[in-house]
Amino acid sequence: MLTSMKLSRFKYRLPEELVAQHPSPQRDEARLMVIDRKTQAFEHRIFKEIGDYFSDKDVMVFNNTKVFPARLYGNKEKTGAKIEVFLLRELNREQRLWDVQVDPARKIRIGNKLYFGENEALVAEVIDNTTSRGRTLRFLYDGSYEEFRKNLELLGEVPLPRTIRRKVVPEDKDRFQTIYAKLEGAIAAPTAGIHFSRELLKRLEIKGLVFTEITLHIGLGNFRQVDVEDLTKHKMDSEQIIISDETAKVINEAREKEREVCAIGTTVLRTLESSVSIIGKLKPFDGWTNKFIFPPHEFHIPTRLVTNFHIPLSTMMMTAAAFTGYDLLMEAYRIAVRDKYRFGPYGDSMLVL
Repeated sequence: MLTSMKLSRFKYRLPEELVAQHPSPQRDEARLMVIDRKTQAFEHRIFKEIGDYFSDKDVMVFNNTKVFPARLYGNKEKTGAKIEVFLLRELNREQRLWDVQVDPARKIRIGNKLYFGENEALVAEVIDNTTSRGRTLRFLYDGSYEEFRKNLELLGEVPLPRTIRRKVVPEDKDRFQTIYAKLEGAIAAPTAGIHFSRELLKRLEIKGLVFTEITLHIGLGNFRQVDVEDLTKHKMDSEQIIISDETAKVINEAREKEREVCAIGTTVLRTLESSVSIIGKLKPFDGWTNKFIFPPHEFHIPTRLVTNFHIPLSTMMMTAAAFTGYDLLMEAYRIAVRDKYRFGPYGDSMLVL
């Protein structure tokens, strides 16, 4: 029984070699650990067999956010010092204003110009360095918005998380993205969804499963280090979410008929739990959420969860523990380490029943 929720309870020993550096050769052939919360039983399967645990008219909820190449490498004016810029959020389309993180940050001042690409294809000026997220840049670009975004695409790099300690390779552009990604705005993929192939989705559709989508544009808040022992004091960065009328209708009908509603990833879990009515119904919503879910938490909407094996002390792990139950999740992680499951964004998966 969980009495107090402290950061240190989410520390566990993860051998470095178990952090996946590459995706599995086929999307749907990652390993799948199935956890039954009622019986406390574990099964070991392959991800493409996930359909065995679902029935006709059960619902799967996907996050349709799309990752953009958010990491830029450039040089500072005058000194030519190398600089890394991480694009967090577009603030103003017309003015080309972006919230960014800059590394190394200590040498960047308001008014500094930064140059990106050969022949200085893109130039940016630092106009603010006081935001909670880091800096605000204005890109100095006279061409059309479409040309500007094309330049960002060409110069930007897939923003693989730091746990993947290798250079970005061409396959990352495709694999650090779900096959159903639609709305651009995320700096990381909703990694639970990476395991779905077109063939698997077709098989699930033939079986009668219902698919619906939400949007949560994943920001740095998902990865920001928790630096307080008392989790009630941790503040998540706000992230944009969209729940359409149609999605709310599909999910509420499924709940009324006691069908399974499976959240594909902790981002979906947080989105669904961010817009619940007093009577426990999902409400349409278009706005921002900074909801941080950790144990104990009473869930109102999802009945099942697909998620990856997360890095120690991560907020994603804490959210998964809230759904699975702390003790059961820690046992699952102990087994996963013992049986050499792969951890992290490119790692293996678990299905929580």
